[in-house]
Amino acid sequence: MKLLLPDSIELDLTTPADVRTVIYAVDRPIPEEHTDADAMVVWGNRGEQLADAARRLTRLRWVQTLAAGPDAVLAAGFAPQVVITGGTGLHDGTVTEHTLALVLAAARRLNLLSRAQLGHRWAGEWGGLQPVREEDSFRTLRDARVAIWGFGGIAARLAPHLTALGAHVTGIARTPGERHGYPVVTVQEFPDLLPRTDVLIMILPATAATERALDARVLDLLPPHAWLINVGRGATVDEEALLTALRAGRLGGAALDVFVTEPLPPESGLWDEPSVIITPHAAGGRPLGAADRIRNNLRALLSGDRLSDIVAR
Repeated sequence: MKLLLPDSIELDLTTPADVRTVIYAVDRPIPEEHTDADAMVVWGNRGEQLADAARRLTRLRWVQTLAAGPDAVLAAGFAPQVVITGGTGLHDGTVTEHTLALVLAAARRLNLLSRAQLGHRWAGEWGGLQPVREEDSFRTLRDARVAIWGFGGIAARLAPHLTALGAHVTGIARTPGERHGYPVVTVQEFPDLLPRTDVLIMILPATAATERALDARVLDLLPPHAWLINVGRGATVDEEALLTALRAGRLGGAALDVFVTEPLPPESGLWDEPSVIITPHAAGGRPLGAADRIRNNLRALLSGDRLSDIVAR
């Protein structure tokens, strides 16, 4: 059996004697001599490289992506018989850290303080004595009402940190109920939930159902002081509607790690909005436990058992 491993990550991976591992470049076509591979691990591959692999690697049985979202692999067009497994759980810790950083940066207005620093201006309006409570403003996580849209593994890791800092967390998912000790509602509850929300955190995957899920209609339900945090996928946000809301003062601000087009084009209006925090798809980037995930799925493939985290098409 031949297993292709990407050159984009160092993997401490031991395999059975009958499995040959080959390192390949993620930014170039798979060499002809390795198009007979049975399995392939994907991390940081270009879209055109994946599409080329889907066309030429006709013996593939399994593709393991290390990304939190499998959208790039699904878009490549691998044959239906190829089992695709995802990277669910590999990024929970790193995305949680980044999301928490963005939420705190928004609350403490680090975007405005950074601009003041560049201008050598002492932004006294954001320092000194501050009100203990501010109505219709998001300045602290203490008693803040936080909604997390996409209440999966990352949200389960993030929510207790928000709670520890005093926030009241509600999850949003396809099925209502209680998960990990937190109330979870569906989008049908938006008319009641969103007007009472100080921070909306989006951790949605990119699917046909979630494309531009945050549109003008949803944005209009949020109060003018609310902040949007997006660490899921850029395609889930209508960026034009978001810009319109920000410029009209109908939204407090947005901290965005993902965008419809990446890198974010220089001409995007998001760059110049003082109420926008931009990070370059930096929340993940470190698939923790990748070698174990590959090893366990490889073992299952060889023994004929069911692989973990199979991606539905």
